[in-house]
Amino acid sequence: MSSFTVTIPRLTTDNLLMREYRQDDFPAFAAFYNSERSRFIGGPLTGELAWRALATHLGHWALRGYGFWAVEHRSTGQFCGHVGLWFPEGWMEPEVGWVLMHHAEGRGIAHEAASAARHYAYATLGWKTAVSMIDPSNHRSIRLAERLGCRYEGIFTHVRLGPMEIWRHPAPEHLTTTTR
Repeated sequence: MSSFTVTIPRLTTDNLLMREYRQDDFPAFAAFYNSERSRFIGGPLTGELAWRALATHLGHWALRGYGFWAVEHRSTGQFCGHVGLWFPEGWMEPEVGWVLMHHAEGRGIAHEAASAARHYAYATLGWKTAVSMIDPSNHRSIRLAERLGCRYEGIFTHVRLGPMEIWRHPAPEHLTTTTR
């Protein structure tokens, strides 16, 4: 039997550690995906399907060389959600995405983590553009996209998730200090 190791780089911001997933992240991950709050991203899911979703996130790193990071608050060590780079089969183009646990919302965590992920995509991976795909009724995510300097571009209809708004991130050369 062969084995392989996927190395997930760690990113550190003022308040956050963006790291590999750990087994002890799964209970919060599963609880989120089993709740109505996950309706914007394909949920609710059973525990088994949440496990498969977590495995998909790890597999994305192996197949694409980038993916979602588990986000941990540095001062408390608490798992806050996952934020990162996403481009699975059937997606229109590479995305910066975010999913936060309830306790982490409204604290600037998603903005800080999404900015770090976007910077990694541009500075390390050489991306020239990125989108965020957002359910039209997910008003909190739309407001975050606007704060990140994104502009509404249209609708993409995903075969399983349905209509999603396309929010285009500023190109690397157009980022300002407020959108980094």
